[in-house]
Amino acid sequence: MATSVRSRFLRLLRVVAPWRSSLLHCENTAVSHVLQSLRKLPVRAFYTNARRVHTAPARTLFLLRPLPILLVTGGGYAGYRQYEKYRERELEKLGLEIPPKLAGHWEVALYKSVPTRLLSRAWGRLNQVELPHWLRRPVYSLYIWTFGVNMKEAAVEDLHHYRNLSEFFRRKLKPQARPVCGFHRGISPSDGKILNFGQGKNCEVEQVKGVTYSLESFLGPRTSTDDLSFPPAPPCGSFRNQLVTREGNELYHCVIYLAPGDYHCFHSPTDWTVSHRRHFPGSLMSVNPGMARWIKELFCHNERVVLTGDWKHGFFSLTAVGATNVGSIRIYFDRDLHTNSPRYSKGSYNDFSFVTHTNKEGIPMRKGEHLGEFNLGSTIVLIFEAPKDFNFKLKAGQKIRFGEALGSL
Repeated sequence: MATSVRSRFLRLLRVVAPWRSSLLHCENTAVSHVLQSLRKLPVRAFYTNARRVHTAPARTLFLLRPLPILLVTGGGYAGYRQYEKYRERELEKLGLEIPPKLAGHWEVALYKSVPTRLLSRAWGRLNQVELPHWLRRPVYSLYIWTFGVNMKEAAVEDLHHYRNLSEFFRRKLKPQARPVCGFHRGISPSDGKILNFGQGKNCEVEQVKGVTYSLESFLGPRTSTDDLSFPPAPPCGSFRNQLVTREGNELYHCVIYLAPGDYHCFHSPTDWTVSHRRHFPGSLMSVNPGMARWIKELFCHNERVVLTGDWKHGFFSLTAVGATNVGSIRIYFDRDLHTNSPRYSKGSYNDFSFVTHTNKEGIPMRKGEHLGEFNLGSTIVLIFEAPKDFNFKLKAGQKIRFGEALGSL
């Protein structure tokens, strides 16, 4: 019995042995290939208290690709912002008031580091390029479809008439397209959307509800020189008291946002006299309502042209605020004005007085008269004094067209 068991065991070994040897050979071959590939890597050595350790440089094991990382992080941030906007809209539908979530200093600094002035100048050059005749209709039709432009109001409806994008953006309207209200002294200077309006309080006004900016930062410091329209500062008066020149008056403001599809020219909102222009070179951040709710004092950061003077009730000013791709602000009667110019640095301002020895009053403007234009959508800010019984006939967020009444006395 023992002999038969032993013989069976020996026969099993003879059958398994060839397979075992072949498996060991394959294992040794694989290990040798791995060791040879590791020897080809540049190896660095460093010492610890315990033993010497060998390691390969990280760049041979993991290569960082900046572009995909930027795309992923940027896309994630944009998605987060869209989600926040969606959540705010849903809460607004429920009638809940949402406090504005302002950008931090680092977010504003990061945004301002983007070369928007250079990009806007490049965009302006591109707009001046004459388009081939066959390409004009497809390009302009795409813009019309995207931004909802009503070409039936244009003085020239034929798209082939506009040689470049700049001419198309600055198209004129038919005379009857915007009747000017004759019953009120103050009218909307442009087409657009009402972002905010009301009285100025504590030397501040609102760009949107809950987000304010300083009047002094926006208009600039007052001077007491005789050739400027700004009255001298009283010894102990606030900035507001420097603007309100008549007893019993209040300071009012109105902010109108021009979308890319709106009529880009702006007109005189009332009968007044323009005596001074102040140009602030600055950033060209977007001024859409979402950005206005996010960045405090957005209008103070951006390039702008402040026109000041007087109307029937005292101080009156109109400010054209630049935006991304809207570095070009044109005032028709001011040929010395050059906006988004590399010769001007941010943080400065330059003044020009229209009051001269031969012209003691300035530039008279009639209500509805052509005043200036943007190269694309932007913002108009009106700041003026009026009697206490002045009432706006507006609602925040409403669409308004040039020529419609702003308020009444």
